[in-house]
Amino acid sequence: MSIEPQIVEVDHKGKPRRFVFVLMQDFTMLSFAAAIESLRIANRTAGKQLYTWKIISDGGEDGVCSNGCAFRVDSDLNELERDDTIMLCGGIDIQRATTKRTLNWLRREARRGVTVAGLCTAGYAMAKAGLLDGKKATIHWENQDSFAEEFEEVQLTKSVFVVDGNRITTAGGTSSIDLMIQLIADEHGEDLANAVADILIYSSIRTDQDTQRLSIPTRIGVRHPKLSRVIQMMEQNIEEPISPATLAKDVGMSTRQLERLFRRYLSRSPKRYYMELRLQKARNLLMQTDMTVINVALACGFASPSHFSKCYRSHYDTTPYRERGSHAARLSV
Repeated sequence: MSIEPQIVEVDHKGKPRRFVFVLMQDFTMLSFAAAIESLRIANRTAGKQLYTWKIISDGGEDGVCSNGCAFRVDSDLNELERDDTIMLCGGIDIQRATTKRTLNWLRREARRGVTVAGLCTAGYAMAKAGLLDGKKATIHWENQDSFAEEFEEVQLTKSVFVVDGNRITTAGGTSSIDLMIQLIADEHGEDLANAVADILIYSSIRTDQDTQRLSIPTRIGVRHPKLSRVIQMMEQNIEEPISPATLAKDVGMSTRQLERLFRRYLSRSPKRYYMELRLQKARNLLMQTDMTVINVALACGFASPSHFSKCYRSHYDTTPYRERGSHAARLSV
C-alpha cells in the first residue's frame, strides 16, 4: 500500500531549478544518490515540481560508479542554461577522472555564470579548473592532505559542505543530504527541508559549521581530554613534528606520564603513534599527488629521504618508490 506524504505548502510559481549531475569515472554512488533523492522527495512533499535534473558525462558514456553499477546518462557535456546548477560527482582516483575535456567544459560554463558544485572528491576537479581560487572549499578527509599541497590558493576547510557564492563543495557520503536540505531550506523554507529530512530518516542535520570527521575520542575509542589534545597537536603538526617532551609539557604532564598514557590506551609509544600519523599522510600524498618522494618526505617531517624510506618500508613492507609504482600500475589496468 502506498502512503502519500503530508503536503507542505510552498509558495512557488516560477520555473523549477535544474541540477545537472556530471558522473565522473568511479564516482561515489552514495553522494550522487543522496543528492538526487533529496530533490525527488522535495518535489513529492511539496506536491509540485520545484526541481528537475539531468544526468550527463564526458562523452555521453554510461556513468560507472566505484562499486561497479552503471547509470544511463542523458547527454554529453553540452552547453547549459545560465540558471542551471552543475553537480560534479567525484569518487576514487579523482585525478584520473578529471579529464582535460571536463576541465575545459567547466571553465566555459563557469565563465557563463553557471553555479558549480562538487560532491565528494569533485572539489579537486573544480580546483584544477581554477574555479576555487580564493574560495573556501572542502573535500573528503582522505584527500585533504594532497589537496592542501596542490592548491594553496584555496581556503580548505574540514566542513561537511561549503557554499561560497556560486561555488559549492561537499565532503562526500551523506554530506550531500546536509547540503541539499540547506539549499531546500534557503529556497523554500525550513518546513519543507525538515519534512524531507524526516522522510529520509535523517535526524541529525549538519550545517557548514560541522566538521566531517568523528571527534578524536570517538575515533580512538578513548575519552581522555589530555590524550585527545596531544593527538590533535600531532595531527596539526606533521611537517614539523613536536617532541614528546614538549607535547607532555603543553598538556601539563611529564614525559613519563605521557608514555604511560599512550601505552595504556593505544598500546604504543607517543613516538610510534606520531610516526604512524606521518607515514599515513605520506602514503596519501604518494597515491594522490605527483609530488616527488623527497618532497613527500619533507612534507611529513622527514629531513632525510633515506630515513623516510627506511621508516616507510618498516611500516608498509615496501618502499615509497615501489608503492607509487604499484599504484600507477593498478590505475593503468
